[in-house]
Amino acid sequence: MSYQVLARKYRPASFEELEGQEHVLRALVNALENDRLHHAYLFTGTRGVGKTTIARILARCLNCEKGISAKPCGECGTCLEIAEGRSVDLIEVDAASRTKVEDTRELLDNVQYMPTHNRFKVYLIDEVHMLSTHSFNALLKTLEEPPEHVKFLLATTDPKKLPVTVLSRCLQFNLKNLSPERIVTYLQKILPVEGIEFEEPALWLLGRAADGSMRDALSLTDQAISFGNNSVREDDVKLMLGTIDQKEVYDLINGLINQDAKRIVEKINQLAEQAPDYSGLLSELLSVLHRVALAQAVPDGIDNSQGDRELVLAVANALTEEDVQLYYQIGLVGQRDLPYAPNLKSGFEMIMLRMLAFTPFADDENSETPQKKTIEFEQPQPAVNKLLSALKQPATEPVQKTVKKQEPIASSVEDDGDIIDFGDEPVEPVQAKPKATVKTIEPDPEQQNPVIEAVTAVTKVAAEPITSATAEAVESEGVSTREPIVERPIVERPIKATESQPVEGCSSTIPLDNETWVDVLRELKLSGVTLSVASNCSLKAFSETGCTLVLDEAHASLWNKTQETRIEAALTGYYGADFKLTFEVGTSTGTTPAQIEAERREAAQIAAVKLIEADVKVKQLIDSFDGVLDINTITARQ
Repeated sequence: MSYQVLARKYRPASFEELEGQEHVLRALVNALENDRLHHAYLFTGTRGVGKTTIARILARCLNCEKGISAKPCGECGTCLEIAEGRSVDLIEVDAASRTKVEDTRELLDNVQYMPTHNRFKVYLIDEVHMLSTHSFNALLKTLEEPPEHVKFLLATTDPKKLPVTVLSRCLQFNLKNLSPERIVTYLQKILPVEGIEFEEPALWLLGRAADGSMRDALSLTDQAISFGNNSVREDDVKLMLGTIDQKEVYDLINGLINQDAKRIVEKINQLAEQAPDYSGLLSELLSVLHRVALAQAVPDGIDNSQGDRELVLAVANALTEEDVQLYYQIGLVGQRDLPYAPNLKSGFEMIMLRMLAFTPFADDENSETPQKKTIEFEQPQPAVNKLLSALKQPATEPVQKTVKKQEPIASSVEDDGDIIDFGDEPVEPVQAKPKATVKTIEPDPEQQNPVIEAVTAVTKVAAEPITSATAEAVESEGVSTREPIVERPIVERPIKATESQPVEGCSSTIPLDNETWVDVLRELKLSGVTLSVASNCSLKAFSETGCTLVLDEAHASLWNKTQETRIEAALTGYYGADFKLTFEVGTSTGTTPAQIEAERREAAQIAAVKLIEADVKVKQLIDSFDGVLDINTITARQ
């Protein structure tokens, strides 16, 4: 007899043999035992997770000669026929090869006939999303109300391509990807039955390479058995798959823990001999850092789905949470920029060196550097436990968070006789620069930072209306405005009321011009398009009974009768009497509130820029670092 591949030889014949998908099995088993059967089932999920297998088992459960049950006997003629693929009443259709509407009509013409000798006629349509639109339309009515002796079992890897009308007529079950841990457990069961010797690390490599598919895992195992001459060894599997072993990733992490650039560069050079996928290597590193961060936050929440739970806990004990987050962020940004490097190897080296360069590290006479924990690997390393023995600490202990001592930031650094002051906050000495001598200067509480004073002054100027007094204060600091700012007299106004309740005793003879129209507009509480219309209007005439506003032609598209009515109602409520508004569209005769506000913002912006440019501290920073002041980043607070 010819050899039968593992994926077909160990295909489950009952629900008990099925690995995973408990959420689907629970619903199907309860439906079978309680005789609550639907006429159409839809199984979705990626390749190799058991869609067709579950459909065939369900067909056996429905047609078993011993009765409908969740446990078919597997011995009767019907069960054997379905298992061997020769049952006349189980019609399996490959929708990928029969997409035409004529094929679907031919299939449905036989639906009305009773099954040959089984209880139900079962239609198993695989890759149903490949059917054409006309095929789906032809299938809809039969799928909704089929004869009592017909059951539809549909399977697809892409349910988004199915029409909603089809989805609404089926019971949908979403099958999940299988974890590497479950795949390894299953391989450990079947390999001894086959008489194949194996190493557990090799099975973890196969489980991760399968990417959630049991069929892919069994196919890769078949390939590994042939490659290794009836054995599954770690070295053989790594060579066959061309993947990077987790040991290499943890070697790089050891270099980060020890701040050992030489060790990292040597390890990258060793990996370069194997022509690795540097993008994949960086992804593996990020995946490990992600699990380490989870272990530091929730130690009990880390499972062994990747086969490295003890290693993850060990690294979590050796690194601080801040370092892990820093390494992850640098790696994430580096993964985006890796394609732009001159070559992938140098790009990966720069990412690792950047992690070292930006790692906070304090070491001086008065503070002791916390001793880093190191994860050492033995050669060869067949199992994870040998790695843990080098740690001299049980990996099952809760993760201890290491808090680095934060030193005060020095306010100046003396280099070659020049002192550059960076502010009043002390800075921590950096060990990576031995030439620099750190001096700690006690900050003078009475001395203020000129930059902070300048920003405070800008904020104050921008927050208040600019008057001649403000302009004189700016001039006294050596800053001149672009054009003189004239102080506008303050107009006293009565307390405003709502539109429905005008103010009693209020005089409507308050003089109004384009300058005071700006202040009146602020008090009207308009919003949206109405405010935009009023802001672009200039005052043409004002009397005791009303006023005339002129809207510029450039903004005429915003105006309609509703906006005019709202503005008139707001003015009536403000002046406390019937106030008639006359609205015109044409060329503005005066300055609009929008223009006045724009001029005020421009004046405040000019004052802010001048204050920053005239600041002594800013000039010192520009001269010291040959910098350029980007005035576009200066914004006066409105």
